[in-house]
Amino acid sequence: MQPTSFQAKKAYYAKVRRSNYLASLRLAGFDTTKADLQVPLPSKEEILKKFRGDACSPADRIPLRR
Repeated sequence: MQPTSFQAKKAYYAKVRRSNYLASLRLAGFDTTKADLQVPLPSKEEILKKFRGDACSPADRIPLRR
């Protein structure tokens, strides 16, 4: 058995972390789909800009689904 590379381990844990995040959203009552796994998460700056009320264009807005 060959040892697993560090990059492969990082990719696996990123996938599992994302899957667990979506599962917790479903348990909290949010609608999620399998396609949500492929959508990149917004950056910290984008989230802060949205909730601080900084001026941003409609194209910069983060879509919220419930």
